[in-house]
Amino acid sequence: MTLMRRPLSLFVRPLTWRLVLPQALMQQTRTATPHRRSVWATVAMLSLAAVAPHLSHARSETRTQAARTQAVPHHTPGDLGQLPPEVDAALQRAKVPRDAFHVMVVEASGHAAPRLSHQAQVPVNPASLMKLATTTAALDLLGPAFVWRTPVFVDGPMRDGVLQGNVYVRGSGDPRLGVERVWLLMRRLQGLGIQKIQGDIVLDRSAFEVPPRDAASFDGEPLRPYNAAPDALLLNFKSLLIQFVPDRAANVARVHVEPPMAGVQFPTTVPLYAGDCNDYRTSLRADWTDATRPRFAGSFPAVCGEKMWPIAYSAPQQFAGRAVLGMWQQLGGQLSGQVREGAVPNGLQPAFTVDSPTLAEVIRDINKFSNNVMAQQVFLTLSQQQRGIGSFEASRDVMQRWWRDRVGGDVPVFDNGSGLSREERISAQGLARLLQTAWASASMPELMSSLPITGLDGTLKRSKAQFSAHLKTGSLRDVAGIAGFVDGPNGKRWVLVAVLHHVNANAARPALDAMVDWVAQQP
Repeated sequence: MTLMRRPLSLFVRPLTWRLVLPQALMQQTRTATPHRRSVWATVAMLSLAAVAPHLSHARSETRTQAARTQAVPHHTPGDLGQLPPEVDAALQRAKVPRDAFHVMVVEASGHAAPRLSHQAQVPVNPASLMKLATTTAALDLLGPAFVWRTPVFVDGPMRDGVLQGNVYVRGSGDPRLGVERVWLLMRRLQGLGIQKIQGDIVLDRSAFEVPPRDAASFDGEPLRPYNAAPDALLLNFKSLLIQFVPDRAANVARVHVEPPMAGVQFPTTVPLYAGDCNDYRTSLRADWTDATRPRFAGSFPAVCGEKMWPIAYSAPQQFAGRAVLGMWQQLGGQLSGQVREGAVPNGLQPAFTVDSPTLAEVIRDINKFSNNVMAQQVFLTLSQQQRGIGSFEASRDVMQRWWRDRVGGDVPVFDNGSGLSREERISAQGLARLLQTAWASASMPELMSSLPITGLDGTLKRSKAQFSAHLKTGSLRDVAGIAGFVDGPNGKRWVLVAVLHHVNANAARPALDAMVDWVAQQP
């Protein structure tokens, strides 16, 4: 089991399509003779093949044009309406003042004045709600079928399974290049007949220009996978998955680590003890001081059963090299040189490429589970696709221009596109405008399906709201918020944005659930 398969806070159903014949032609094929049915079916298929691209293009252009030319939403310059009593009560219980609650409720279609607007024009830190801007812009600029391609190059002659030269892997920012897909990449390399590389494996990260960052700089938690830094060649989120399997007969828990890390010696067992399972990670007393020799000075509670611990590698700059070499060796491959960073030689053609899942699938992981590093990968890709190299500064410029063109109103303060920032700012009204723009866009279904559903999945699985809604969540030390679409009566859809910005924000989460239930009952 690997990191990519676990629906943890670290980190779809594929879309299926049916080709439906026009009703008249279907009737013809049912009533005609077998020969005529075959003719009509052929004509129908050829007709659809010729016409469908134009119809699809026309529909997309029509919806996109409608979104671009829709009237500015009837948002008010001040407050409108009163906070519901149950929301007020929840705020009072959490000792959060009303002025620290920023709310906008408006119809998704944008044709009417807001039902409720409270402190909605004040820019606030949105936490992970900022991922809505990043993913909506990506769907609009890149398209839901966009994929990241990771080309692999072979430079040198090969004889008897030995490559006399280097292998190059060039990253393009793939947000989901996990253990399984790296393993498949190496199997494809071996499928070329290569068993030994008489040279180096060279990792090309030049697609992104990202300044070095201390993983502990944001909140002092460098081993939390959500603090992983973006990378043009991001392998498995620079994170390990450590599996503990109790063996009561031997009185130990056996330790298994994915991916295998060349040159790193992990303990193979840890003693069991009879305590409870409240906090098994603390009881292990892990020591990551030496990145090549992690240690567990404590023990593992036997009552916990099998556990998986996702954790960022303590030397993230070494992760890709150690993981690539470890996996190559695990597959029986040999390397006479080293794994190093470098650039692909000019003119060298790829031997093959490894494609990512589509953007529509990627944003599902980003929004359902609020994956920070994946959001930053997408954010950087916006400028990489336009300028050849992705950087935070260039992507901020892309986002600002896109916002002015597509959304309008005050332009937010963008930082890294994930919300894992103390600098990003946007108002509740700005988020509402964004969601109304998304509602009118051709990619609305993809965005909607990427959002957590109240009480069902993702970061809203434990929501206490009684009504159905598709909402992105946001949370920092002093921020808690939701933004998305609420199902109203008679098929009406409401845009709801609600952000708590206070030291007691997380204690006031019942106010967010109460807002969902109130909005769902609005006529």
